[in-house]
Amino acid sequence: MADDLTHFNSEGRARMVEVGEKPETNREAVARGTVFMKPETLELIQSRNIAKGDVLAVAQIAGIMGAKRTAELIPMCHPLFISGIDLQFRINPDRSSVEIEARVRCQGKTGVEMEALTAVSIAALTIYDMCKAVDRGMVIGEIRLTEKTGGKSGTYRREGEEPWEKS
Repeated sequence: MADDLTHFNSEGRARMVEVGEKPETNREAVARGTVFMKPETLELIQSRNIAKGDVLAVAQIAGIMGAKRTAELIPMCHPLFISGIDLQFRINPDRSSVEIEARVRCQGKTGVEMEALTAVSIAALTIYDMCKAVDRGMVIGEIRLTEKTGGKSGTYRREGEEPWEKS
């Protein structure tokens, strides 16, 4: 059984997968997540009246930084040369939430799914951190991979996910 699991050696101990023989391909991954909050908190974010500053601007930078440091945070991730990171935010008043999308690209031997998921997670945590003084009841959720392209396994698209307009 341990032979079927790529991140474990024959003794069942953790190892980093060897990717040296894999061809380099263009790879892209898209992840999304949501931060749910009180309507009043959402209004403060939109009007840029949170005491700590422009929440979405800071969360965007934090998400980019998080993607770049993924290999330091997730033990079996390879350090990658990331060629691009884009984060977008959508305010959803109907759900009283901020929706986050991260798109990460590289040309490499392994995918950037974890980098995209990390970008979303760190952006969401930053939103929480910047708004917790006014709303400790926020909920971070729905973090998921929505799309990935490149590599041997090809393209993956999560069913039911509509593309966002690029900003």
